[in-house]
This record gives sequence, C-alpha cells and structure tokens, in this order.
Amino acid sequence: MEKHPHPGTDLRHGQRSDSEQEEWAGEYDPLADPQERRVLFAALDSFRQYRRVLHRNITHRRRQSFYSLPSSHWEKLAAPPFCMLDTLNKIDDAIDSNADIAEAILATGLAPMRLPLDPAPHDVRNWRNKATSEDISKANSTIRQFFRDWSAEGQHERDVSYGPVLRALRQRFGERPASGTKVLVPGAGLGRLVFDLSVAGYAAEGNEFSYHQLLASSWVLNHTRKPEEFALYPFALGFSNLKSRSQQLKQVMIPDVHPGSVVKQQSLLPESQRTMGSMSMTAADFLIQYTEPESKDAFDAVATVFFIDTAPNLIRYIETIHHCLKPGGLWVNVGPLLWHYEDRHNGNQSKSEGADTDDIEKLGIVEPGAVEFTEDEVLQLVRSMGFDIEKHDTEAGECGYIQDTESMLQNTYRPSHWVAVKT
Repeated sequence: MEKHPHPGTDLRHGQRSDSEQEEWAGEYDPLADPQERRVLFAALDSFRQYRRVLHRNITHRRRQSFYSLPSSHWEKLAAPPFCMLDTLNKIDDAIDSNADIAEAILATGLAPMRLPLDPAPHDVRNWRNKATSEDISKANSTIRQFFRDWSAEGQHERDVSYGPVLRALRQRFGERPASGTKVLVPGAGLGRLVFDLSVAGYAAEGNEFSYHQLLASSWVLNHTRKPEEFALYPFALGFSNLKSRSQQLKQVMIPDVHPGSVVKQQSLLPESQRTMGSMSMTAADFLIQYTEPESKDAFDAVATVFFIDTAPNLIRYIETIHHCLKPGGLWVNVGPLLWHYEDRHNGNQSKSEGADTDDIEKLGIVEPGAVEFTEDEVLQLVRSMGFDIEKHDTEAGECGYIQDTESMLQNTYRPSHWVAVKT
C-alpha cells in the first residue's frame, strides 16, 4: 500500500476539506492498482453486508436451533421469565444499531472516491460482493473498537494504553509543546490517540495500513455531527459468560467527544490562546513509507501502542523507528507481546504470505520470516540498535481490549511500558 493522505484529517486550520474528492487526494490512487482496489472494495463491501450477515449468523440461526428443541422446551423458554424470543428480537435491534454505524462508514467511504452506491455488475468500479467472511469479521471488530477508542465507557482502557504516552511526552516537551513538535503514531487504528495528541498541542501524524480502520476513523473524525450521535452495542453478539441479558445488551454512545466541535472551539479563540496542534494520517505500509529519505530524522517522538507485536520481523520496525526519529528523539511504547505472526510457526502460513521478489527492502510487512521475542529480548534488541532505555515501567496497569468488565471471563493485559531515546 502506497502513501496517500487519510481523508480530511488535517485539522490545523480547524475545518474540513472543501470537497469530498479532496479527502483522498494524494500522489497515489488506490483504484488504479488492481490489488489495492480489490482490498479496498472488500472493506467497503464488508460494511454493506454487515447487517444482513450478522442477522443471519447471530439471530436467524439461533431461532432455527431454538425451534429444534422439543416443543414443550421451547414453549417454556419463550414464556416469562426467560422470554428467549424477545431476547433475540432485542439482539436484532442491537445489530441494526451497529449496522447504522457500518453503513454510515460505507457512505462516507464511497463519496470521496466517486464510487456509485449501486454500480453496474461489470463496471470496473463495482465494489459490491467482494467481501469474504474474514472481511466481515474485520468490519465487526472495527465497529466494536469504537467502544475502546470513542466511548466514555472505554476511558479506562485508554487511560492504561494512551495515558503513559501523553505523560511521557509531557515530561519531555512540557505542558505546551513547542509549535510543530512532531509525533508519529504507527498503527493509529481509529485515530483517538492521534486526535488526543493534536488536542495536547502536537503535530500528530498517524499511520494505518487497514482500510477498515482508515474508513472508520475518517468517519468518526470528519463526518460525525455531534457527541453521542450513535448507539453502539459492543457486546450484543456474544452469548457466553453472561450474568444477565442487560449486560449483553449494554448500550454506549459514540463519539464521547466530537472532534469537529473541539476544533471549532479552538478556532474561535484568539491565536495566542489556541493550544491545539495539527493532525494528519497516512495510509501506507509503515516499513516502506517511513524508511523513505524524506522521513529521515523527521519526528521528535514515535508512540507505539499495542503495535510492535504486529511485526513479523521486529528488527525492521526498530530500524524504521530509528530512521524517522531525530537524534535524541523519544520512542514511547505501550502494549503486550501477542505476536500476530505466530501462526507462521504453527503451520498456518497462507499462500499469500512470503516474498515474490528478491527486493526485500520493498516488501514491507509482507516480507517472509517471523520471530517472537520475550520482553527481555525486546529491550536488549532495542538497546543494541541505537537506543537508550530511559524508563521501563513494570507496573503500568492492567486493561482489557474491548473488555466487558461484567463478563464471567476476563482477558486482561499487563502492557509493557518503556521509553527509549535515540542515541
């Protein structure tokens, strides 16, 4: 994936792009490349299919199973106090509410690229019916992630994950960083940390590879109209480890903070009183984009949050971060070591993985090979590659990841937190 700007997220002037077409303006057109077009179309179509597929897989099949019970059994469970059919109706309503978000993301993704809502079947721009079950699963995960990044109820997860970054930067650059202090956030996801950094006064640049995440972050940053505009049911699709149905049907409102309103409020202040920095996003392979000559010594800090374990080859990540940091620049890391490519060593490598060329430098994250490190080994590796570890916090706190705190099963991370300085 080549670099092109994220839709309409340059907030330094406190306004959106003048036209929707400008939102994806850049040196690279994803529709011109067949492979990029396929991936983008699959992401778009996954949001379109969300409503239909989730109703079919979550409630329709459960109704079929319900009516397969002996009649005396399902009749008992259909009546109070169980009311199982009423529960499935409520789950359907929750799916519809989440699908409203999915379709809003879709609409704002189609418009700037001038893709038709109902393309002709043989049109090269026909983006429909391209999503696989894996793509739809990614759409569902992306929608659930709004709980973590853009709801008031997700604040604890953000405090543990993003709080150490903001504190480390504040300690280094002060309460009001100098204008133009640049912070890079690889794996920026739905853009909340990038937004929070810009609010804190930094020139924050996010980088993201996933079209699902890019489309969703564009929507929440540029196209939501007010705080708490949409109802999200992050736990409605899970039927295990529940204490009550109210727990399963918990509703949260997103976004908890409306980015456009924050920017507008800043723009109304006298220039001397404005504290907000700028924000931008790039859609690119981190290992390719940020090893380019123009990225050398370009950033005052790099913040990696739940990111470094996405590396098949951590050495390449470290080399890239070292390349784009200024001498004396800060690298702040928070996150676990849930190595995403561990399946390569478990016999599950897909045919699409691996190199088709000898030019490894241009392959980025799809290069062959993978190795998983312990935390001790990660720190040794970082030190050996041009960094001093300034701080290593072994008690950074605990958090889940889109975790229902009422669930009978708690998956909890104890993230590694350390701060390194480029020597």
